[in-house]
Amino acid sequence: METKRQRYQKRLAALKQERTGWESQWRDISDWIQPWRSRFTVTDTNKGDRRNKNIVNETPLLSLRTLASGMMAGVTSPARPWFKLEVPDPELMEIAEVKQWLYEVERRMRTALSQANVYNALHQLYTELGGFGTSAIIIVEDDEDIFRAVPLTVGTYYLACSHRMVVDTMYREFQMTVRQVVQQFGKDACSDSVQKLYEQGQLEAAVDVVHLIEPNDERDPGKQDNRNMPFRSVYYEAKANGDKLLSESGFEEFAVLAPRWEVLGEDTYGYGPGSIAVGSSRALQTMERKKAQAVEKMINPPMNVPSSMKNGKFSMTPGAINYIDPTGSGQNKAEPSHVVNLPIQYVMQDIVQTESRIQQTFFADLFLMLANDNRSNITAREIQERHEEKLLMLGPVLERLQTELLDPLIDRVFGIMLRNGHLPEPPDPIQGTELRVEYVSVMAQAQKLVGVGAIERLAGFVGNLAGADPEVLDKLDLEQMVDQYGQSVSAPPDIIRSDEDVQERRRQRAQQAQAQQMAQAGMQAAQGAKLLSETDTSTENGLTALMRQMGMA
Repeated sequence: METKRQRYQKRLAALKQERTGWESQWRDISDWIQPWRSRFTVTDTNKGDRRNKNIVNETPLLSLRTLASGMMAGVTSPARPWFKLEVPDPELMEIAEVKQWLYEVERRMRTALSQANVYNALHQLYTELGGFGTSAIIIVEDDEDIFRAVPLTVGTYYLACSHRMVVDTMYREFQMTVRQVVQQFGKDACSDSVQKLYEQGQLEAAVDVVHLIEPNDERDPGKQDNRNMPFRSVYYEAKANGDKLLSESGFEEFAVLAPRWEVLGEDTYGYGPGSIAVGSSRALQTMERKKAQAVEKMINPPMNVPSSMKNGKFSMTPGAINYIDPTGSGQNKAEPSHVVNLPIQYVMQDIVQTESRIQQTFFADLFLMLANDNRSNITAREIQERHEEKLLMLGPVLERLQTELLDPLIDRVFGIMLRNGHLPEPPDPIQGTELRVEYVSVMAQAQKLVGVGAIERLAGFVGNLAGADPEVLDKLDLEQMVDQYGQSVSAPPDIIRSDEDVQERRRQRAQQAQAQQMAQAGMQAAQGAKLLSETDTSTENGLTALMRQMGMA
């Protein structure tokens, strides 16, 4: 019968085989765009050797760094709130204790996120996401910080998707020291070889470890222990014999956050700006090297020197004096073997154009504004007005980020904090109610404002026409425009009245206006009657004449 360890090893081998088609692309991206990212062997740890030997023009690295910093500032900034919690029922949102509970939960979650290493890990995640198109971190519980993030680099992990094409499996290979293995899992859980190394004091010796997180198809829902959770988490030594495991536990939520920039069909891994820019980056480095070679030949060209000077002293250093015997033929003259006339302006123009293409690929101008703007009050409106086209291009990416990164992150953090007593108990009105997350980062708000731009432009256009012909306003359904605008900017639902409420208010106003008109008419009639009653009819005047004509006098 197949043991657990054998089953895990078998699936790991299958995942390795499936990933091989991506590795050559990742190696190219690592070589030409982000040399310090990626590890394709478990022994590639704590290596301080130079990895950027291909890079002489840093534009690709700087553009990727700008993207990562901009995503950090625009999507999950530690400096400002970027998410809000709500309940779906607007009436429940009106209850004071519900509002207070949601506010307190948001505050505690933001505090915990700031105190843990999550934001540091997210910056690394954005760097790998922009470069390789796929990135991953693990959110685990922690005794000191409630939870912490374990950032991964491409090449060290393997992913698989469910039938819904959602990542639900992660295997990874990495190294730990003997000391770390014993600290985390205990000496008794280790193999005999690791225990022996520990007893000999070889605490820094390397141990190859496999960690897997996947759906637990063997769970018993009736049991509440950590081996019957929805997802299993297993560690074992890669080179140990037998079926011994370092640990076997589980998670209530899938603990891995593995966003992809863009995904093709049924692919497990994604591709991003780095996949697009790698060719331009390679071309840029080639142009820089060729330019440097040409300039070097212009400044320090190869020389033709008379053979008579072979054993003499000849110097090309500035200010040197060379003694020669002049001849009529000029044979004793030193001269360049080849004169290079480089049109440097055209070379620089090509380099600048290539740099610009790379920067555009990484949305550098948009993210540079987010990353480097020193104002804390930069608004979504400013971003939308300056970079509407790029926001439209980033729309699918931001939507995928919400689904594959932000939603799982909030769910995981909320679940850990609630289970460990770090959040207050929800009030009775919302017991058992599923919460909804609203993202309020500057990028999320700017993305929403792109949709309302058309409404604003139409309103402005019709408003100008109304100056010449007011009847043109009949063409617009202004009430529907208000509803659509409010939905687009995620305005609080309680500030926009329903159509039924509007009709009721108008009916009440019409009744009030009618009653007021009737009151005014009655008052005028009463005043007229009073005037008639006070008029002297004993003498001849206009009123007596009128009464005589009517047969009243």
